This record gives sequence, C-alpha cells and structure tokens, in this order.
Amino acid sequence: MDSILRQEYPRPQFQRTEWMTLNGMWDFSFDEENYDRKIRVPFVYEAPLSGIGVNEFHDVIWYRREFLIPGEWADKQILLHIGAVDYSCDVWVNGRHMAHHVGGQTGFCIDMTPVIKKNGNQVRIRVQDYPGDLDIPRGKQFWKEKSESIFYTASMGIWQSVWMEPVEAAHIEQVLITPLFDEKAVRFDYELSHWQDCTLETEITFQGKTAGKMRISPVGKKGTFCLQLDEAALGGWNVTEDFAWTPEHPRLFDVEYRLKQSQETVDVVKSYFGMRKVSVASGRFLLNNRPYYQRLILDQGYWPGGLMSAPSDEDYGKDITLIKQMGFNGVRIHQKAEDPRFLYHADRMGLLVWGENASGYVYSRRLAQDLLQEWSRIVLRDYNHPSIVAWTPLNESWGVLEIANRPEQREFCRALAAFTKALDSSRPVSDNDGWEHVDSDLLTIHDYESQEEVLKERYASMEQIINAQPAGRPLYAKGSGYHGEPIIVSEFGGISFAVEGAKGWGYSTAGSARDFLERYRAVMEPILKSPHIQGFCYTQLTDIEQEINGLLTYDRAAKVDLEQIRRITSGENMTG
Repeated sequence: MDSILRQEYPRPQFQRTEWMTLNGMWDFSFDEENYDRKIRVPFVYEAPLSGIGVNEFHDVIWYRREFLIPGEWADKQILLHIGAVDYSCDVWVNGRHMAHHVGGQTGFCIDMTPVIKKNGNQVRIRVQDYPGDLDIPRGKQFWKEKSESIFYTASMGIWQSVWMEPVEAAHIEQVLITPLFDEKAVRFDYELSHWQDCTLETEITFQGKTAGKMRISPVGKKGTFCLQLDEAALGGWNVTEDFAWTPEHPRLFDVEYRLKQSQETVDVVKSYFGMRKVSVASGRFLLNNRPYYQRLILDQGYWPGGLMSAPSDEDYGKDITLIKQMGFNGVRIHQKAEDPRFLYHADRMGLLVWGENASGYVYSRRLAQDLLQEWSRIVLRDYNHPSIVAWTPLNESWGVLEIANRPEQREFCRALAAFTKALDSSRPVSDNDGWEHVDSDLLTIHDYESQEEVLKERYASMEQIINAQPAGRPLYAKGSGYHGEPIIVSEFGGISFAVEGAKGWGYSTAGSARDFLERYRAVMEPILKSPHIQGFCYTQLTDIEQEINGLLTYDRAAKVDLEQIRRITSGENMTG
C-alpha cells in the first residue's frame, strides 16, 4: 500500500529539501478517545483507501500518531503542516493544545518547537463535523448518510497530507509571485520570520539559464521587489512571445530564494512561475493579451477509492492527460479547493483552472464569516499557480438562495467578489457562477437544455442570451445588469450514458455510444457556433456515485472513443 501514501512533497510552490511525511497508518477512534482502530492518512474514514470505508455519521473522531525527530533537526524549529481537515479540529502535541482550526478546504501550520522531545513525540487531533448544519461550507458533501441527486458521500477528517519540516529561527514564511507580463518583469511580495542582519537573494532560471538575479537587504518582515527578466541572457528571445505560459506551451521559470543571516545561508526555498497574463477587455477573455477560447470541463475531484483525495499523485496527471486528449484546455474545479499537487500538474502540463470554494446552503452570519475566512486562505494559498485563471467564490446562489429578495445576501456576494479582487487583482472573478450575478467580471450561464434547436435560438443574439432564464433564474440579481462581460456557458450538457451496468441519472439520457456522441454534438455545436460566447464548461469529467453523466466512468475508463469526443469538443467537422 506504500504507493498510495502520498509520499511526494505536498507544497510544490514552496519547496525545501528537508521534510518528513506523516502520512500512513494512524491510531483512530470514533466518538470516544480510545483509539481502537487504524486509519490510513490522508484518506477520510468514509473512503475505502482509509482502511475503514464506512459511510456513517459521527460527531467527533480522533487521530493519534507517534513520531521521532531526526537528530540533525535537533537545533531547529519544527513545523507541523496539516493539509486539510474537514471540518474543524483541535491539535495537541505531547499533551499541549497547539491549534484550533475551522474550515475543511485549507490547511494550517503549527510550530511544535516548544514541546518537541528528543526521545519521541505524539500528535493527537480531534475532529468535529456538523452534517446537519447547512450553513457551513460543505460543497458536494451530502447532509444525509446515503448520497443522492447532485450530492455525494460526506467526508470527515484529514484528507490532505500531514508532514513536518525543520527551519532556522530566521526563515522565509511566504512569497507571492505576480508576473508583470507587459513589463517583462516579476513582482515578489515576501514575508520573513526575522529580518535583522538578513539578506534575501532571488534567482530566476529557465531551463538552466539565468533570467534574473536580485539581492536585497530587508528593512522589515514584509516587503516587495520587482525583478526584470534578462532577455539577452535567454538568448535574445522575447520573453512574452517565446517564454509565455499557455496550455499549449506550459513554459515555467524556476525560482530559488536564499535567506542569509550574518553571511550564513539559513533558508533555501525553490518555487516556479509562469509568465502569463489574464485579462478581460471589450467583452473578451484574454490570455497574454490575445483572445482565448476556454474549453473547460467540470471536475468534481472525486475518486471511488479516496473520495476527495486522489489515490496517488500520478492520478492527477492521468486525469489531465485524459482531459487534454478529449480536446479540453481547462477545468472548473467544482465545489472544493483542489489539492496543490493537482495545481502543480496543471501548471506543468498546461491546463487552465477555475478556482472555487465549497458552498454552504443556508445563509447565516456564521456562513458569511467562515466562508470569507476560508476563501481568503484558498486565494492566497493558490495565488502563485499560473494555471489558475479565474476565481469562483459562489455557485448558483448556494448559501444565498434568497439573493433576489434579501439585500444582505446580495451585499455578501458583492463583498466576496470585491474581497477576492482585493487579494488578487490579476484574475477575473465570477461572483455567483451560473445566474443572479451581482458584480461579476464574467457573465457565466448554467444551461442544461438538451435540444439543439432550442440552444441555437437561445445563443443566436445578445438580446436572447441576456433575457434567457435557462434554470428559471435571471442572469442578474436585482439592481445589476450586463455591462459587456465575456459570456461563458459554465455548465451545460450532463448527458447520462450507463456503461458496465451503472445505474444513475443525468440531465438527459443516451441509449448507446452512437446516441451519446450525437447528443454531445447537439449540445456542443450551438455553443461553439455562437459568436457571442467566449468559452464553455461541459458537465462533466467522470461519473460519480449516482451521477452517470461523465465522459468517463468513475474509474476513468472511456465510455466512447476519445478521439471522437476531441473532434466534437474542438469544433472539427461541425455540421451546417
């Protein structure tokens, strides 16, 4: 089972050489802290790969793990990283309470140094979830024990990697990287644990060639500097033409930071970035200042063995390979913040990604507080990934179901969009994906109509598009309207096709492979032929539990010939 213990470095955008995984077998118990079971981390107990695989609700679960610190770490600070725990948790190290964390989509870090012992240590984690509470961000996790409709098996507990690393007292805490595409430069916003008597050296390379170097003497724990890329050093090539990042050419620059204190190197961190720009102008979505048509597929990020956790790191790459084989150039990650390892593979393989949050379902002040806090962590954690080209804080008015009549819900939607742009002004925001937009950079539409002629008529003119209500909901909430945003049909299709005896549902049903391909063509062509649409997102990549509307089975097997899917997706040989 070692192949599924997720031994790869969990944080590819900020890598150190020394680290140790705590994935693997942990002591575990339901409800009472008696540790009468074992569980395989990072899989939740509902997932078969956890070694437990039972779908039942518990108010509390407990984890325990013994660990040793390598002798060479003895004089360093020891940081414990916990990738993601659903939904809230408390952590003790050697009996001392070290952290309380709320939010199931992002992780946190603990400095264990004050309590670390040389001869052995113990970490205990108490996790609590609230399956009946609909005002916490839960995404597609169902609040009943048996999944149904569009909702899936709930996930409680640790579902991303747990690991630790040593650092010196003076170390780099965070660096946000912003490509300045038009200026052929890069901005770095850094945070240090200490800055007195320190220097920070930064070197950018491309395939071994130095593209820029800078050495600064920080005057505080936080700071900003810009580094111009050296085109001459790169052979005289134009940075924004020959080294730009796109899905077709996912070129990446490597970065190495060296923090020195009193002339001694105390921290070395490696990272990377893509030289690319995302913008919106004149009703068009632009990538690197050029119109770019987005062919996305909805990716729920579920696996039959691991639920929200991929069985292995290789599975991310396999999914991306299949997605590109079918003619898509991107994904809309749906109702979860995907593991940073997936984003790393999207960066290096060339895949556009829309970043999304898990929604709640009932509006409350607690939902507003928790979602805002969790969303800010998602945006900042994933900021450096060039693959991410849009943010989606809300979906289909989930959590703000009365947005049409409740001004506080409209203001919450508006605030989320504004807050997102305050954290990241480099990417467009779809404020409430699908309908009832309040303040959005994109007009996104969810439309599961299956009739080709209806879709042709609906998307034939701007007037018909703006006035349409495909799901019975207006595209804009009260007080808002269209102001020239790019139009993207960000959910459509959902054609069910049962193979291998699968049973379930979709938004329309195909009876054979030939029928499926014809239905796929019938919903795809009206979108592709409309001169007003700047991209689409087809529902969906795989079957999931009772949903059988994927292009692939839940096990990632092709339902029909992938080359025929690619031809339709890319618009080759369109009829008419």
